[in-house]
Amino acid sequence: MTKKIKQQPLSLVILLLAMIHCSVAVANTANRQAVDDDLRVELKKAIAASDSFEDRFDAEVWLTAMSHKLKRYIKDPTERLHILRNVHREAKRANLEPELVLAVIQIESAFNPYAVSVVGAQGMMQVMPFWKKEIGRPDDNLINLETNLRYGCTILKHYLDREKGNIAPALARYNGSYGSTKYSRKVMGAWFDRWR
Repeated sequence: MTKKIKQQPLSLVILLLAMIHCSVAVANTANRQAVDDDLRVELKKAIAASDSFEDRFDAEVWLTAMSHKLKRYIKDPTERLHILRNVHREAKRANLEPELVLAVIQIESAFNPYAVSVVGAQGMMQVMPFWKKEIGRPDDNLINLETNLRYGCTILKHYLDREKGNIAPALARYNGSYGSTKYSRKVMGAWFDRWR
């Protein structure tokens, strides 16, 4: 009789734990489904507006994967997809890997479009304002995402070409730290650990 009394409470505890686990799993599934539905709608819009991809399937796969990775920095799915479409377009235009550009942005500004460094670099890719004067476009707004990405990707591509495709010294030039490997290691670490 003593055995039955000890077994019943243990069985009851196991049953209660199983019920709690099922309830949590159902709630998590419901929450995930709601988020996924919102993201699905935004993804459809993003894919339809993405002209830098080989085809619609490539756009869907890349945007879905990168949106998940970018969520740590940008909570709003619409804003994430807007950023990703623009990064992909400008990276491809400059013949860069979009994932490398995402790594540069992560290290430069942590995806803060309003970031301004102590030396005056602006926007997500931390572009120095003197470039506007150098190219005769003093009214360009480097906080604007599209403008910032166009400048940043073009500058990065220039340094990659100058370094004959060697990424580490090109990144150091981009950062203004040529001769040091600290910045390059950070970007390449982010590229390999998070974005590839």
